Amino acid sequence: MADGVAVLLEGVTKRFSGHTAVDRLDLEIPRGSIYGLLGPNGSGKTTTIRMIMGILLPDEGRVSLFGADPDRSRRHKVGYLPEERGVYKKMTVIELLVFLAEIRGVRRKLAKDRAGAWLERLELGAWANRRLEDLSKGMQQKVQFISTVLHEPELLILDEPFSGLDPINQDVLEAIVLELHAKGATILFSTHLMEQAERLCERVCLISRSRCVLEGDLKELRRSERSGVVAVAFEGPDAWLDGPEVARREPTPGGVHLVLTEGADPQAILRRGVAGGVEIHRFELVEPRLHEIFVRHAGGRADAARANGAGANPRVAEAAR
Repeated sequence: MADGVAVLLEGVTKRFSGHTAVDRLDLEIPRGSIYGLLGPNGSGKTTTIRMIMGILLPDEGRVSLFGADPDRSRRHKVGYLPEERGVYKKMTVIELLVFLAEIRGVRRKLAKDRAGAWLERLELGAWANRRLEDLSKGMQQKVQFISTVLHEPELLILDEPFSGLDPINQDVLEAIVLELHAKGATILFSTHLMEQAERLCERVCLISRSRCVLEGDLKELRRSERSGVVAVAFEGPDAWLDGPEVARREPTPGGVHLVLTEGADPQAILRRGVAGGVEIHRFELVEPRLHEIFVRHAGGRADAARANGAGANPRVAEAAR
């Protein structure tokens, strides 16, 4: 395995009671990347993460973490924030953080110093000696995030990390994730919210019905998935927009989208506008949103039904997330 790969899955399959939760998944996560594992609830994202962490074993295929099986020593290099939140509510905040850091090999004094610094940064310093049961759900979630990064992991796995947080705290944690990435950490980010992935991820794997339907560099995927739509903003007459290249216009705030005919050259429209002396402020091919790309490759209805658990055994669906 190449030194530049943090996680490798080869033909990985996992079944529960006859239900295939993950189906022949190939995945390669480069070191130092922000990688998005994306898909609706029930598509197999959490099951995949649990196999990466060695919590579950694949029925078929191979999982490699930092070049070998995900044993205890390699898992200590990982910070894992699971979707299912949970804390020891009778412990104080500082006791919990130090305890979890020591389990991962951090000396007690260093763990306490780091925990204090993180609590101050996330505006929880005054709560350090309070029991977890005294904290709100959002505050407990921030404590769990701190416990995930306190041992300075090489790989950070975040499963629906911003669920339940208000927008301000979402922004705070997103900024921290980007900061850790800038320092060299690999980030595996799992979510069903495509707009979050677009803000954070460099590479993505789109999962539908337990299988990868599309994988690659996010910018390249968006460029390759461009449809024949041009976004235009201008001042002046609009007659230059009429021509054989334009199938229809769609008004937008501050401009217009031109839906092109098959095989049309958008540069012909631009040349016509320039020749007519129009003041053009924007003229660019529209790249599709990640949600549009996912629906294009996976189909929306079946995945929506799957995410809502339609026709599924609820226990199996829970296990297969």
